[in-house]
Amino acid sequence: MQDVPIEVRRGALRLSTDRQHLDHAAVLALLRTTYWGGSLSPEALARALQNSICFAVFDGPTLIAFGRAVTDLATYAYWTDVVVAEAHRRRGIGTWLSETMLAHPQLQGLRRVSLLTRDAAPLYAKLGFTPSAGSLTYMEYREGGPGSQTPAA
Repeated sequence: MQDVPIEVRRGALRLSTDRQHLDHAAVLALLRTTYWGGSLSPEALARALQNSICFAVFDGPTLIAFGRAVTDLATYAYWTDVVVAEAHRRRGIGTWLSETMLAHPQLQGLRRVSLLTRDAAPLYAKLGFTPSAGSLTYMEYREGGPGSQTPAA
């Protein structure tokens, strides 16, 4: 990923997009506290981090929040793995993280930023996210799933 790292502070907290500051084990431990991150392998996480803009919030040396933007840096970004550690919730950290993700200089002028959420829709709605247009159909391909085939070479 050819992103330019940024760093911002809010009181004692530091938000950085510099992947050099990420402890993969700490990110994996934080993601494993979520309903979606339990099966993530260290190898898959390493590839995901390398190919995303990563946003990490630290309280001193401790990772307390994280999010990624999967993007082409030109037209589209998909937010994923956005999480705040349980002990640090309800302090505005998730809002700050999301606002910083939206304001990232390389994520400006995109046609669309999307995300999926099961439990944080009110937070994202306050930031301007809306449910997707009714005429669009969310679809996905899962390797090994029903109807999936290996493309011909």
